[in-house]
Amino acid sequence: MPTYAEKRALPFSAEQMFDLVADVGAYPRFLPWCTGARIRSRSDTELVADLSIGFGPFRESFTSRVALDRPRRVRVRYENGPFRYLNNEWSFSPAAAGQGCTVDFFVDFEFRNPILKSAIGVVFNEAVRRMVNAFLRRAEDVYGARRPVTDGRPAT
Repeated sequence: MPTYAEKRALPFSAEQMFDLVADVGAYPRFLPWCTGARIRSRSDTELVADLSIGFGPFRESFTSRVALDRPRRVRVRYENGPFRYLNNEWSFSPAAAGQGCTVDFFVDFEFRNPILKSAIGVVFNEAVRRMVNAFLRRAEDVYGARRPVTDGRPAT
């Protein structure tokens, strides 16, 4: 499968964005195609979660182990389910001007099922873009809309 990476300056703090991404239990409320989430275990540095995803006639569940390095990084390791592999990482760094943060996002996965693999392959980049944008909308809902940040400074 293709990979997707994106780097964005956001008007929210690294801590705020980390908290949103680490709140896996809330994913079904705002994340496209996420139909369920169950946290098996959680500590300050790691959680194990089952996620259910659905698009069209397809419904799948998978387990992942999520390393939490607050407020710098969230790293997802695939445990079991419909994927051949899944690599996902979020990195958060404070903006140079002290307002907002820079978010680096990376995902790479491949379904085992050739039909699922073909179905997602056609829309992979758009699907991942929608998921990343869902986190931004969630931040606006939770923390309030803020002016966009460009090059580490709020836009005028």
